[in-house]
Amino acid sequence: MGDNRIRKVVIAGGGTAGWIAASALAYQLQGQIELTLVESSKIATVGVGEATVPPVRNFHRFMNIDEQEFLRAVAGTFKLAISFENFVRPGHRYIHPFGNTGKGTLVAGFQQYWLESLRRGMKSDLGNFSLEAMAALEDKFALTENPEINYAYHMDAALYVEFLRKKFERYGINRIEGMIKEVRQNPDSGYVEALVLDDGQVIEGDLFIDCTGFRGLLIEQTLKTGYEDWNHWLPCDRAIAVQTRSVDPSPVPYTRAIAHEAGWRWHIPVQHRVGCGLVYDSRYMSDDEARAKLLHDVGAEPVRDPWQVKFRTGRRLKAWNKNVVALGLASGFIEPLESTSIHLAMSAVMLLVELFPSEGIPDSLVKRYNDVCRGELEHVRDFITLHYHANQRDEKMWKDCREMTLPDSLQIRIDAWRDRAHVWKDQGELFATTSWMHVLLGQEIMPNQHHPVTREISDADLRRLLDSIRGPIDRTLPLLPLQQEFIDRYCKSPDGIWDMHRLG
Repeated sequence: MGDNRIRKVVIAGGGTAGWIAASALAYQLQGQIELTLVESSKIATVGVGEATVPPVRNFHRFMNIDEQEFLRAVAGTFKLAISFENFVRPGHRYIHPFGNTGKGTLVAGFQQYWLESLRRGMKSDLGNFSLEAMAALEDKFALTENPEINYAYHMDAALYVEFLRKKFERYGINRIEGMIKEVRQNPDSGYVEALVLDDGQVIEGDLFIDCTGFRGLLIEQTLKTGYEDWNHWLPCDRAIAVQTRSVDPSPVPYTRAIAHEAGWRWHIPVQHRVGCGLVYDSRYMSDDEARAKLLHDVGAEPVRDPWQVKFRTGRRLKAWNKNVVALGLASGFIEPLESTSIHLAMSAVMLLVELFPSEGIPDSLVKRYNDVCRGELEHVRDFITLHYHANQRDEKMWKDCREMTLPDSLQIRIDAWRDRAHVWKDQGELFATTSWMHVLLGQEIMPNQHHPVTREISDADLRRLLDSIRGPIDRTLPLLPLQQEFIDRYCKSPDGIWDMHRLG
């Protein structure tokens, strides 16, 4: 191929993934690459992802994004947790909070001591030892340092794209409006050489980033990379989304995930409206039934018509193939039950910047990138599969989930928890031990035993340990304002008025 240096980077497709990629590459590799983003206003984006997880703040630090500027631009609110409702059975609820829960030792995690306290008759909820869980339940929020609070955001995804474009286009992003008519490949290597647009423009590049959504125009339609389907573990294959007016006086500081007979529903409050959607298995619920159920259950006036998204859960066999890197939906899809979609795009872009192949594309970097991306996706897949598998519901879909054969990696985690209340986090995994702990217990998977070292502690010392954790939480909670009070003071738009038509 002659000169193998990577100087021209072309991003096919915009949306959240495309502009995350363009912004990060332009900002971090200033002066080293020519960057072109091709997108068409004629192609609708999926546009349902509005909840995030705490690593979004790492990406913003990576990009030197001011938090208040960001929140005002995207109508953002704060998120401390996810509320899982009806997943075990109708009427059941538990909280998956961010941040730490309790304090353990090098030998035994906090869950071991908490389980020992229950054995001795000291009644408490695991959430009592999480500041984020307690604050979420009281609709409170503040940026505290002692104790530190861990949080993410709810945001308007369309406004986030607009924010990124305005802030980072000046770093050398050449945006071209147009439809891609043809993808040209090198006849010998199979590498993509250029995109041909419907107006005849030819956009040449050395490295191409596929952000064309589920269709995967470059990674799949052109390179035939292949796809690993995960429908046998994650049964839902469709979603109906809608945006409604806010009816609550204050947005809750958590995302709601509410199970129903054939899937689940999300409820995500931003400053000016609420994002809602119904995820379902089309074998057990028709499109018409899903639409009617969503509009009935949201209990508020829609600000735009509902729209449907069909999807296949799974991943491309290679996220990086030849000189094409797939991001966002083009690389794979895991339903947004734990709000991971935006995180996975950000994480992949940060990895690409770290491994950026300036002097050519070596197999070692491609393999490393693919291994890391695969591992992260499989970890998220396992965590979400857990919510489906561990249930006590009576409907056919949920019974099927109870009886599914699990991935070995998830079965090992469940067995280790049942056998000894053991949880762990491997390098590069998103969900920490506290997340596994809250969801395993929330889904009512109880350990058969816990670490024997906890038997040696006296009742008095065990109570002191628990009180030393609960005390700072109990003292902090009254000092936190309600989420709405904090939003009004910290991140409300200057005029406090949002154009519903523009934002819809």
